[in-house]
Amino acid sequence: MLKTIVMGFHALIAVSLIAAVLLQSGKSAGLSGAIAGGAETFFGKKKGVDQLLSKVTVVLAIVFGLMSLILTVW
Repeated sequence: MLKTIVMGFHALIAVSLIAAVLLQSGKSAGLSGAIAGGAETFFGKKKGVDQLLSKVTVVLAIVFGLMSLILTVW
């Protein structure tokens, strides 16, 4: 019973991680986009929503990895 609840929570985390990655804005393509993106990061012009989604993605990825290890051992 408890393992089923944990697996359901794991699936919810997986779907949330997918959504967080898909909601992030894409990077510009080509050499000019790489230069502009580097300059924006260097001067700290990262948008608030993108920064929040980036942090949420990292947290969800860590939780997903830990839960995967727990379910493997369990």
